[in-house]
Amino acid sequence: MFVTKNIKPLGVAAGLVASLFVATAAAGEVEDRIAERLATAVPGLKVSSVRESEAEGLYEVQSNNGETIYTTEDGQYLLTGDLLKITENGIANVTEQGRAGQRVAAMESYGSEGLISYPANGDEKAVINVFTDIDCPYCRKLHDEVPQLNDYGITVNYYAFPRSGPGTPSFNKYVSVWCADDQQAAMDAAKSGKSVESASCDNPVLEQYRLGGRVGVTGTPAILLEDGNMVRGYVPADNLAKGLGLL
Repeated sequence: MFVTKNIKPLGVAAGLVASLFVATAAAGEVEDRIAERLATAVPGLKVSSVRESEAEGLYEVQSNNGETIYTTEDGQYLLTGDLLKITENGIANVTEQGRAGQRVAAMESYGSEGLISYPANGDEKAVINVFTDIDCPYCRKLHDEVPQLNDYGITVNYYAFPRSGPGTPSFNKYVSVWCADDQQAAMDAAKSGKSVESASCDNPVLEQYRLGGRVGVTGTPAILLEDGNMVRGYVPADNLAKGLGLL
C-alpha cells in the first residue's frame, strides 16, 4: 500500500520535470534561431543576449553596439527604439530600465580601481560616476562645482572619456593627468586650462574609454547614477543634489 500511494506523485513530479526541460529547450531554440537570423541578416552584428520581453510576443535582443532590438518570435519583424509601458504612475520606459540594470552590472564588473575620485565632505550621501573629457567646456563647468557637490555629501568619481579617441592630444592629456604624482592637482590644473607635465605609465584610460562606450556614453559629461540611470550633459550642482533627494 505504501508503494502504491507514492507512484502517482512521483509520476507527476517526473512529468513536471520533463515538461520544464522541454519548455526550456524550446525557449533556447527560439533564442538561438533569432540570434542566427539577425546575425545573417545584419553583417557584423554580434548578438550578446536574447530574452523574452515583458511585452507578450516580443523578444529583446542586445547587440555588440549597445542597441536594444525587439523582434518577433520568428525573427522576421524588428523594432528599434524604446519600449514604453502605460502604468498607474504614467509612462514607463521599459528599455531604459533595462539599460540601467546593464550599466550597473558593467560598472560593478569594472570595479573601483583606477578612478580619480573627489570624496564627499563628511558623511557620503551619494556617489556619481562621471565620464569626462578634460577639454570639454561643460565638463570644466561641472568640475568647478565639484567642491559644492562634495559639500552636499556627493562623491565624484571620474572615468576617462576623451571624445577625440585614443592617440589624440586630449587622450594623451588625460594619461598625463592620471600618471601625475598628485592626480587631483593635475586634474584641477588641466580642467582650468593650464598645461600639465607630459607623463606616461601603465594606465586605465583606454579601458575606461571603452567602458564608456559599453554603457552608452555618447558625449560628455555623462553622469552615471548609482541606480544605473544616466544624466547626459552638464547639470548645476544644486539641481543634481535636488534630483538625488539631498535638498
